[in-house]
Amino acid sequence: MQGAEQTTRQRIAEFLRGETAEAGRLATEFEITTSAALSHVEHIAKSLDDSEEQLLAAPPECLDCGFDNFDNLTNRPSRCPDCKSENVTEPTFTIQ
Repeated sequence: MQGAEQTTRQRIAEFLRGETAEAGRLATEFEITTSAALSHVEHIAKSLDDSEEQLLAAPPECLDCGFDNFDNLTNRPSRCPDCKSENVTEPTFTIQ
């Protein structure tokens, strides 16, 4: 499948097979909202359950205190639950 024949989710999955990206970058790359990008990533992870591939997610991290034990890796936290800082990175995703 090429470009217009593929769904947005299929294009995102193909993109993540070659690169590591944050939800914000996916949103920009595919002209969708960040929340839509996160939703697509969640569905991609589920669709890979029966395959040899897997979605790898690096958790968000607080740049002030280093907290990285977020319980939902496909969420874009607005602040750190530990120190309440808003200086938190986005989770990054790739498919291997």
